[in-house]
Amino acid sequence: MDQKKEQTFVTNEEASTRGEKVSLNRSIAIIGAGNMGTSLLRGILNAKLAPHDKIIASGTHLAKLEKLGSRWKINHTLDNVQAARFADIIMLCVKPYTIGKVLDEIQSALREDQMLISIAAGVTIDSILQRTGKNNPIVRAMPNIASTVDEGATAVSFGRYVTEEQQRIAISIFEAVGEVVVVEESQLDAVTGLSGSGPAYIYMVIEALIDGGVKMGLPRDVATKLAVQTVLGSAKLVKESNLHPAILRDQVTTPGGTAINAVHELESHGLRSMLINAVATATKRSKELSEMINK
Repeated sequence: MDQKKEQTFVTNEEASTRGEKVSLNRSIAIIGAGNMGTSLLRGILNAKLAPHDKIIASGTHLAKLEKLGSRWKINHTLDNVQAARFADIIMLCVKPYTIGKVLDEIQSALREDQMLISIAAGVTIDSILQRTGKNNPIVRAMPNIASTVDEGATAVSFGRYVTEEQQRIAISIFEAVGEVVVVEESQLDAVTGLSGSGPAYIYMVIEALIDGGVKMGLPRDVATKLAVQTVLGSAKLVKESNLHPAILRDQVTTPGGTAINAVHELESHGLRSMLINAVATATKRSKELSEMINK
């Protein structure tokens, strides 16, 4: 393997191309057409990043592949090697404990000019390079479940052989299903603790708000609609206003009013500390799992 060389990384300010029309002019293989693989396929096609005939999906369930092929007019196969030979970009949308087997399977078909994008949590760039035995450009990505509705939060890290052009290509793929940030690979465990596991925390908040509304006499369907829209609208306001959440919170909390009393109740029960500790605990567990996977 070549020695590590100096590399220029795209900054987060430079990276954002969401909403712009981009054509990759590359053939793409999606190995592992599960929920996330299918979401990325849909995003790529909806954003017109690549034409239908330049995409191939592989998996283990023929009926599902045929359904994808029929719906999206793409190529499909049960043969991962065939998919790998077809593509300029290979997206590894498989589970962490499966990726080693898949890499071993396609290793002989790989060319060094092919970019590999892995969403397998915890599987390091170096471990993928060792499996391929080649100097492939490797991108690690950590998308979250909201990618399935095109509102994902994805962090990407780049291996030593990834060019600036390839960095932008990888970013544009994940921007087709949400927002993207560029981080060092060492920060991906923290990403897992925050945005990867974060939807679970927010679902619990939504559930609790619904139950609070029901407790106070609202019908469950009404409480559900109000809670969901409240969380959605609050997040959108933070994003579009570029104001710190504390500033927006202060705009809601009038002196002696209902909100400030409720905030005091939340603070007295440690809501802030609990959420911080949740991110820290999930990050620690992600590191433990990563060490186990890469042994």
